[in-house]
Amino acid sequence: MFKLKFDENRCLTCPDGDCLVKCQYMDFDRNSAREEMVKIYRGEDSPVLQNCVTCYSCEEYCRRGKHPFYLINERREDKGILTAPRAITRQWIHIGEPKGKVQLGEIGKIALSFGFMPQLKDIAKGKLFEDVLPSWFFGQEFFCNVVYIHFANTKIFKERLPVVIENIRKLGVEEVIFLHDECYAAFTSLAPAYGMEIPFKTVHYFEYLYNRLTALKDLIRPLNMKVAYQRPCSNRLCGDSYLYVPKIMDLIGVTLMPRTYQDENALCCGSIFRAMYGYDLMKDVQTRNLDDMQQSGAEACIFNCHGCMNALSALVASRGIKPLHMIDLCRMAIGEKPDMES
Repeated sequence: MFKLKFDENRCLTCPDGDCLVKCQYMDFDRNSAREEMVKIYRGEDSPVLQNCVTCYSCEEYCRRGKHPFYLINERREDKGILTAPRAITRQWIHIGEPKGKVQLGEIGKIALSFGFMPQLKDIAKGKLFEDVLPSWFFGQEFFCNVVYIHFANTKIFKERLPVVIENIRKLGVEEVIFLHDECYAAFTSLAPAYGMEIPFKTVHYFEYLYNRLTALKDLIRPLNMKVAYQRPCSNRLCGDSYLYVPKIMDLIGVTLMPRTYQDENALCCGSIFRAMYGYDLMKDVQTRNLDDMQQSGAEACIFNCHGCMNALSALVASRGIKPLHMIDLCRMAIGEKPDMES
C-alpha cells in the first residue's frame, strides 16, 4: 500500500503555521498550529481531527509542501473518525466503483479527460477544442477517486488510483488535458505525495484554454463583463492552475471584481458541507459567498466545477447574477454561443 511522504521537521521548523492559522473554520495561532500538526503526525489526539471541514485549503496555505490535509485524513482514518454518516460514505464509494465499462473517443497522443462527470462531455466543444477532439475518455475506470478524501478515506484512492493510472497508460496517450480539478490534482498532487509515478504529461484545462485562446486571439472580441469567480475546493489541491484565471480574464476582456472571498480566502460552494456537517454550515457559507458576489457588482458568476454549478447556479441567478462555466465564457469571447445561450 502506498504511504504518504511526510517530514515532521518541516512542521517543527515552520515559521508561520499558515496551514491552520489561515483556516477559515478553526482558530489557531502560530505556536498552537505547529504543535497541533506535530501531534497529528505522531498519532496523538487533536481538535483538528474533529473540527476540520475538509475544504482542502490548508494544502494551499502550506508553502512547504508537507501536505497537512492529507496527513489529517490519514489520522482520521487511523482513528476511525468519520466525516459523514457511514451510509453516505458507502453510497459515494459505490458510485465510483469501477464497473469494467468505458467510453472512448478516437484516442490520439493527446486526449481530454472527462473523468466521471458526464457534463464535461457536453461542454467541451467548438473551436476551443477542435485541435484535440475527438480524442477523449470517460467512465469509472478513469475516475480519480480524490473525492473520498472528503470522507477521510484514503484507502479507496490508494487502491483505485494506480489502476486508473494504468488504464490511461494503456490508451497510449502522451498528454492528458484534465477538465476537472480533482482529476488534475490526483496526478499532480496526490500521486506524487504517495509515491505514485505518472507515465504521461498532465495539463490543466485552464492552461489549455489560455494557450488556445492566445492562438485564436484574432477571433477574440472583449466581453466587457464584470464577474465573480467561484473557486472550488478541489482547486486548492492544484493552486498553480488558479494563476491562469486572471490571465484568461484579461485576455477576453473580463473584469474580476474585488471580493472578500476570493483567491486564498475563497469559500466553497457548500454542497459537501451539507452531506457531512448539516444545513447550518452550508447555509452560512453560501450566504456569505453570495452576499459578497452581489456586493461586488458582478453581473456573472464564473464556475469551474459542475458540482459548484449544481449547488449555486439557481442561488446566484436569484441574486440577479448570471451563472456561466469558464468554458462557456471563453466560447462567448470568440463569438460562439454555448448551448445554454442558444
